Order: sequence, then C-alpha cells, then structure tokens
Amino acid sequence: MTEPMTVLGLGPMGHAIAAAMAAAGHPTTVWNRTAGRPTPEGCVRAPDLAAAVTAGPTVVVCLLGYDAVRSVLTPLADVLRGRMLVNVTSGSPDAARELAAWAASHDIAYTDGAILTPTPTIGTPSAVTLHSGRPTEVLTPLGGTHTYLGTDPGRAAAFDVALLDIFWTSVTGVVHAFAMARAENIAATELAPLARGFAGLLPFVIDNHSAGLASGDHAGDVSNLRSAAAGMAHVVETAEARGIDASVLRAAHALTRRAVDAGHGADGLSRLTVELERHVHETATRGG
Repeated sequence: MTEPMTVLGLGPMGHAIAAAMAAAGHPTTVWNRTAGRPTPEGCVRAPDLAAAVTAGPTVVVCLLGYDAVRSVLTPLADVLRGRMLVNVTSGSPDAARELAAWAASHDIAYTDGAILTPTPTIGTPSAVTLHSGRPTEVLTPLGGTHTYLGTDPGRAAAFDVALLDIFWTSVTGVVHAFAMARAENIAATELAPLARGFAGLLPFVIDNHSAGLASGDHAGDVSNLRSAAAGMAHVVETAEARGIDASVLRAAHALTRRAVDAGHGADGLSRLTVELERHVHETATRGG
C-alpha cells in the first residue's frame, strides 16, 4: 500500500485528483468547504479540516484561488508543520512565491503545481502537469507527462498564466469573431470550418515567434507589422460599425502601431513582444 494522501477541495479538478490518487492505491482522505460535493470513489471523507490534514504526510490543495488556500491553511500552520503541501490551485507566480515563503516559515515543504489539461484527462496518459519548488513524485498518479521546473516555486504558475494567456485570448477572439459573423448574417455553422483552418495557423505562429525571440531576428519574411496593423484596423472598423466592442483588438492594434511608428514596420510579429517589453520598461521608468 502506498502512502496516505489528503486532497482539499472537491471541485471537478479536485474530485478527479482524489479519484486518481485512490485508484493508484493511495489511501485518500478528502475534505471540502461545502458538504454538497460527492466523495470520490475509493476515498474517505474527513469529518473536519484538521482531521483531513492529519490523515497523511502529504496534502494536495485544489481550490478556487490563493485567497481561498490561505484562508483554509493559515489556521492550520502548526498542524501542517513537517508535512508536504502540494498546491495545484491556479494563481499568479507572486502568489505562489508568497505561499511558499509562508510554508517555509512554518517548516512545511512546499510544491506549486499547474495542471494544463482538462479534468477528463486526469489519471490518463493525456494528462500534463508542471511543478516547481520542492521536487516530488506526488503528482505521478495523475498520469501523463510531469515536468519539474526547478526550485523557484513561482515557475510553474508562470508557465501556467502564460499558457492561459494564449488560451483565453484565443477564446476571446473566437467569441468576437462569431459575433461579427452573426452581425453580417453569417451562420455560426458556416464560419466554423474556415475558423478551424485559421486556428491551425497558430502552431506556426508560435514556432516562428519563439525562433525570432531566441535569435533576435524579427525579419518579417512571411508577414510584417505594417500589413498586420492594416488588417487589425479593418476588423476594428467593421466591429465598431456594428456596435461590437473592439477594445481587445484596439489594444493589439495600438501596440502594433507603436512598433510601426518606431521604425519596425517591416519586422515580423515577434517584434511585438520586444515592443511590449520596451513599453512596460519605459512606463515603469517614468513612474519611478
């Protein structure tokens, strides 16, 4: 029998984690702030939070955010002392580092994790997880690929928010595009096949962007910023003519125009990351 585990939080992801731990042979104790969540198969529900934490040497936390994690764990600092805390709650890198510092001050071993795949993948070869801070094999029962990113406890969260940025910005584009299409009496089912084709360009964009940033060569051999700015302006004009909020693309267009106005109109899209960093630095310098 493998070592006991405790899972705090029985939302969909927490439920899946606990079920995977139990299926892997870990005696698994669970706890949730509200009683309505079902107990995962093979798990034991603790009568209270302290009983859950003391049920084993390792505590996995999966809550809505770091504020919830702190509110749950802070009163139990002495109970957690000497245990391993694995936090797979989504949040910012700074929040992860702050929680790691709190854990260290109470002699609690801390690992911060990020789960990059949906709930149905947990316990299967399709799962993808990251972790940083204290090295651990605790996430192995979740299946799939596990990547340790080093001792900086904020590094897993940094990867997580960067990848979520790609996802949610892309989803926002999908939402906006379908609204524009419907405003022009284009059925969603008409747009979808062509939209999938456009989405298929994203891997190329990612690889090209990464290569440009790594080499410092931002040549716009395939597409340049002057052309990109013109395309964005057409979308903004069309959206606003139909009363559709275009603030997200307006921000992207403003960034692109700044790069063009700075003399980089012939460069490719990777120049925009450099321009964004330059703008952040200049803003911070003026503020200082």
